Amino acid sequence: MKANGYTFSSCPLAFCRFSGGDLPLHGKKRQNTDALVLNVVMKTGMSSVITISDTEFETEVLQATQPVLVYFWASWCGPCRLMTAVIDSLAAGYGDRLKVAKMEVDPNPIAVAKYKVEGVPAFRLFKAGEVLESAEGAISKQKLEGVLSPYLG
Repeated sequence: MKANGYTFSSCPLAFCRFSGGDLPLHGKKRQNTDALVLNVVMKTGMSSVITISDTEFETEVLQATQPVLVYFWASWCGPCRLMTAVIDSLAAGYGDRLKVAKMEVDPNPIAVAKYKVEGVPAFRLFKAGEVLESAEGAISKQKLEGVLSPYLG
């Protein structure tokens, strides 16, 4: 789902999923999911993972005012599917001080080559346009939080 230029991979409320433009919420169908989700995100302070491409990388990552965790993934990657819940949880839990972006590797070869992504899932933490940390492979939420915590204050 796209809303104001952002792609939501799942509802930030974690108890619903998008389906055909409707939001199942407590057994009721709600229309106008873009407005509902943006309202929930703004009221709760929760953040969502954004999906970016090579063309958006500089604006969304390198020019960001806060640290950005970029999650490189592939649709054919089994371990990437396992990491989705971890990434969503980090975005929700640290959204006030961390921007989380995901980038599919196959259609985005420029960033993949520039930041030497050799396997997926892969993670790069950026701040002020520089790579602060990098990791590859499926890792636990606790280990990823350990990598991030020195930079999140």
